[in-house]
Amino acid sequence: MEEQDKKFLEIIVKQIVGNPNDVVVDRTIDERGVLLTLKINPADMGYVIGRKGQTAQAIRTLLKIVGAKNNSRVNLKIYDPEGGNHRSNMSTENHVNRDEIDTSAIDDLKI
Repeated sequence: MEEQDKKFLEIIVKQIVGNPNDVVVDRTIDERGVLLTLKINPADMGYVIGRKGQTAQAIRTLLKIVGAKNNSRVNLKIYDPEGGNHRSNMSTENHVNRDEIDTSAIDDLKI
């Protein structure tokens, strides 16, 4: 039951990427809750992040719901072996500030 969030993330990401066999999810628990670290083929980074970060934010929102259902806080880290260098051609207006995204509809979700 406790690794539902990990399995959920794997299923979603494997359907999005072009190299599903390269998808690896590491799950750790600390004082902040559950941290899922997603490792994918660098060629698939754009698919997972999406335009203006919308796909990554949608995945995080879904994980927040799964976590709420299991009474835990779930965070997602997308591992980037290139350190973000492949995004250097994007203008700063394409980056999404996490503080600007409204998640109030699910913040107090009681499932």
